Amino acid sequence: MITYRPATPAEAPAVLSFWATAAEDADRPPDSPDAVLRLIARDPEALILAVDNNSADNGSGDLIVGSIIVGWDGWRCHLYRLAVAPTHRRRGIGRTLISLAEQRFTTYGGTRADAMVLDTNTTAHPTWQTAGYIPQPNWSRWVKPL
Repeated sequence: MITYRPATPAEAPAVLSFWATAAEDADRPPDSPDAVLRLIARDPEALILAVDNNSADNGSGDLIVGSIIVGWDGWRCHLYRLAVAPTHRRRGIGRTLISLAEQRFTTYGGTRADAMVLDTNTTAHPTWQTAGYIPQPNWSRWVKPL
């Protein structure tokens, strides 16, 4: 059975392991346990996990099979790190994670969400399109490593 819940600090290593196999990591520096822990400490509900309760991976009896980061800065709604385990795709997990994130945004008064999706990550595009998201060709993301 798949359930959805916030990540716990103890799961930081399992989250990183999950992202290494299920997430698109080609164009980003590697994440760290400290970064995941800072995220959870700042907003304990920001990292939503989908877990398969019929498997054991991280000692809790749950196997992480999906994730999404719900970013709220007090003004805008941002979605990051939507990932679903290859073994669990096409079961509605991604759609459910997006829906849970959007529900959280509406409780804050958010009116528009955006998602960071690589143009080359064509596997993810249908999920976002099905959820009602469209690419904005008139925007470019500018980044600077700190």
